[in-house]
Amino acid sequence: MHVMILGCRGIPANHGGFETFAEDLAVFLTGRGHNVTVYCHASPGKRCSEDLWNGIRRVHIPAQTNPFGTLTFDWKAILHSSKQKGVVLNLGYNTAFFNSIHRLRGVPCVMNMDGIEWKRQKWTLPQRVWLWMNEIWGATIANHLVADHPEISKHLQRHTPARKITTIYYGAEEAQPMDESCLQPYGIKSKEYYLVIARPEPENSILTIVSAYSKRPRHAKLVVLGNYIPNSNPYHRKVMDESSPGVCFLGSIYSREIVQALRFHAKGYIHGHTVGGTNPSLVEALAAGNAIISHDNRFNRWVAGKSAQYFGTTDSLARILDRVEDDPALLLTMENGSRQRHREQFMQQDILASYEEILLRFAGLGQEAAQLLPEMRSKF
Repeated sequence: MHVMILGCRGIPANHGGFETFAEDLAVFLTGRGHNVTVYCHASPGKRCSEDLWNGIRRVHIPAQTNPFGTLTFDWKAILHSSKQKGVVLNLGYNTAFFNSIHRLRGVPCVMNMDGIEWKRQKWTLPQRVWLWMNEIWGATIANHLVADHPEISKHLQRHTPARKITTIYYGAEEAQPMDESCLQPYGIKSKEYYLVIARPEPENSILTIVSAYSKRPRHAKLVVLGNYIPNSNPYHRKVMDESSPGVCFLGSIYSREIVQALRFHAKGYIHGHTVGGTNPSLVEALAAGNAIISHDNRFNRWVAGKSAQYFGTTDSLARILDRVEDDPALLLTMENGSRQRHREQFMQQDILASYEEILLRFAGLGQEAAQLLPEMRSKF
């Protein structure tokens, strides 16, 4: 079959979870004998172009990186893919209105609905309304939906029948021992730092994490990955102002080898995400056998399981850090629990094979004429 992957910035991954997943799935499907096309965001001013990367066809579409540029990129990618034969895997629903052209042209579309995007604090009210409407439209217009978490599946059933939804989580390869020499350029040592990998946004609790860590001097450092711009972003500036000397901001690191080494050698992984779904970074922390300290919500509790420690406030997180620092036995129990949780639910090959099965099912739809569902008239 021919699979077209849309909705990420491109491969190889150098941005976030969707890009990492797209790369892993594309490589897996290609290895299984399928043809794969991935639409990639190119710098503005260039021409649309195509190339091959590890046997994967990449279509490069130039566009700005601002919100309007993202809309432009999505529209051009959807328009291009609608003229191809194959099945579309759309990562996210942010521009699901555009995916209508897939239905009108009979191109099967499977849509990964991601988290509850419109609840993110960074969006303005008009942006939230746009995302909310696209969530409903995506749930209706796509041929089939993938939910990455049982709670996301329940949420989507407000808009579409359960039979139209398949729950497939994110997976990760079990971490193998990594050379500690990767840590030397950053001035850190194995098991002497906590790790945070997240976009520097309020809903990821970065300020809470930094403030809790900085309440008192600690033996282990706090290593934070992400692109912080304190001169132009007030939230970034506040996070950095609250930081004690033990907090290390390493910037954005896209080398998978280095990130894997940082995970493998971390004393613990602190996960502050508050908005929906199975977070790939949390799954990768489980695969690395990290002791998990996570924000307390129904999404994270299901993913991380019973061995993790959960916080809701700055003070509760500070108390957890105090306990973990003074109780090596607790830390070991948390690490073993993470490995077990990964093995029972998030093995990468099982996850990718589940996607292959869904895509094969819908690739056979061919050029069936699609009709918009009548109930959409009552939704808006």
